[in-house]
Amino acid sequence: MRSRVIMVLAVAAVVLGGVLLVPAAYARLSAGDGSGGSGGGSTVAAPAPTPPPPPTLAAGPVSVNYQGEFLSWALLDRQTGKVSGSPNMTATSSTESMIKAWIVSDYLRQLGDREPPPTLKQAASLAIIDSNDGAANKVHAAAGGSYKPSTSSVPDPVIQRAIKICGLTDTKRGNIKPYTGYWSFTRMSPRDAARLGDCIADGKAAGPKWTKWVLDQMSKVRGSTAAKDQRPSSGGGRWGIIDGLPKSITAQGPVSIKNGWTPINYDGNWHVNCLAVNGKWSLAVMLRYPQKLGLNYGAKVCASVASQLVTPQPGAALKVPQQPVGKL
Repeated sequence: MRSRVIMVLAVAAVVLGGVLLVPAAYARLSAGDGSGGSGGGSTVAAPAPTPPPPPTLAAGPVSVNYQGEFLSWALLDRQTGKVSGSPNMTATSSTESMIKAWIVSDYLRQLGDREPPPTLKQAASLAIIDSNDGAANKVHAAAGGSYKPSTSSVPDPVIQRAIKICGLTDTKRGNIKPYTGYWSFTRMSPRDAARLGDCIADGKAAGPKWTKWVLDQMSKVRGSTAAKDQRPSSGGGRWGIIDGLPKSITAQGPVSIKNGWTPINYDGNWHVNCLAVNGKWSLAVMLRYPQKLGLNYGAKVCASVASQLVTPQPGAALKVPQQPVGKL
């Protein structure tokens, strides 16, 4: 009995001694080796944690519940120039009003440091912020553009300059009669649309004097998909990609956008295109789907693609409750 008590006491002494020794050793480490004299010891601050990088858009898988004949997207990293996207990102669709951002840029670049006439500067603004067709036609003509009937094979010089200046490889003249050659029927891929956004943002499109002005107009695009904001030759275009971006991205600086949208009777589809660009990336989403689904459907698909590319992810991606078509 006594030997068991002695053993228990011995074990307790070892445990207590260990507990007491640990703080003592820690105290000696905190105080240094004493060579600096008596008084306070030195302490070593723990390294500050590295803050996570700010959210951005980056390449990643995208899965959208989609009902339509065409869905394609492309994302251009403006730091590296790398383009990623859906497997069909080189396939083309009509640009519709998305191309107006280029038409305005092409006209202003040709002016150099000169100011345009007030009426044309206003037309350039309205072509972007209200997607006004009449205003875009005026600017297109002032830029030297030409629209010939379908019997002519003459390419539009405004579109040809986009191909040359912005390095577009998939863009082609429209081929739908009787609108062959008209600017809105220009066939462009999402890969080229993302390149076009980068070309506008880096100054090649509008030149040094006018680039900031064009991007500013694109950041001021107004109006929704609601019927009250949609008119026969102009309409609200602030929707799509911009709605899929969290505040943590939009707070970093302006996002410049230009969408294109038209219900086309020859194929019974909405042709919807979304383009957005900021200092880090350029994103394009292009769609064709049945007219009965409405414009808001396409706007939500564009937003869903954008939200799924946000890195790091803030939460679940937006959903469009339609028949799934698998991953793009």
